[in-house]
Amino acid sequence: MINKKRLLLQNSISYAILVLVGISVLIPVLWMLSTSLKNDTEIFTIPPRWIPLEATIVPYQRIWTDYPFARYFINSFVVVSVSTLISLAFSCLAGYGASRFHFKGKGMFLTFLLVTQMFPSIMLLIPFYKIIQTLGLINTHTALIMTYISFTIPFCSWMMMGYFQSIPKELDEAAAIDGCSRFRTFVQIVFPLSLPGVAATSIYSFITGWNEYMFALVLTQSETMKTVPIGIGQLIGQYKIMWNDMMAASLVAIIPLTIIFLFFQRFLISSLTAGAVKS
Repeated sequence: MINKKRLLLQNSISYAILVLVGISVLIPVLWMLSTSLKNDTEIFTIPPRWIPLEATIVPYQRIWTDYPFARYFINSFVVVSVSTLISLAFSCLAGYGASRFHFKGKGMFLTFLLVTQMFPSIMLLIPFYKIIQTLGLINTHTALIMTYISFTIPFCSWMMMGYFQSIPKELDEAAAIDGCSRFRTFVQIVFPLSLPGVAATSIYSFITGWNEYMFALVLTQSETMKTVPIGIGQLIGQYKIMWNDMMAASLVAIIPLTIIFLFFQRFLISSLTAGAVKS
């Protein structure tokens, strides 16, 4: 009886904590939704209202008619998709090599990959800008693709290495006995088994590139090259901030990420825990 009461109390506390955490996460999103449905006058009402008196979808219409957000979305999708594919290709090869081969300097190489993630982005901004400027790639999609690849490959390589380590090496040995080369073994046997890890790595790379703001702001100049985060930031004017338009654009921008995460979240969780327990 005492154990049941204790279990009930523990469950109640756990659910209460989850509810509080859920509310704290949802409140900003709900406030964004509320603001995006207000007209230009009501957003400055004091005290602010959670529920608009006259809900309107004009801000959602304006982001497509008054601003080039269609171009921003295309730019973001192209840049992030290409960088994700390239990062995935290199991180899969690096992760497979690190999980299957033992070579001199392997530990130093893996440590170096982690160290590259420890530098604040602002420290890398000027070096990246000088390199891109020297290559003559300022204000191009290629500049953003190169930058995003350099951000995502190190961590993606670690993710893929952890997943490849969960795949038995006996499969490689069996394929070698049948005459398969290393590359053929990777492509035809190991890679198909690692698709959950590939999906998780793709999600991480896509989210990182989609949300990046600082480098996109510095490396792009023309309206035809800017991405979604830059477009949202431009809604902050010198004399006026279009809060309702900004919130509408922000909510629209998170829709692709939400859809991707809802469909592939189980792959993300299984990949992050892959290799945690050795058989």
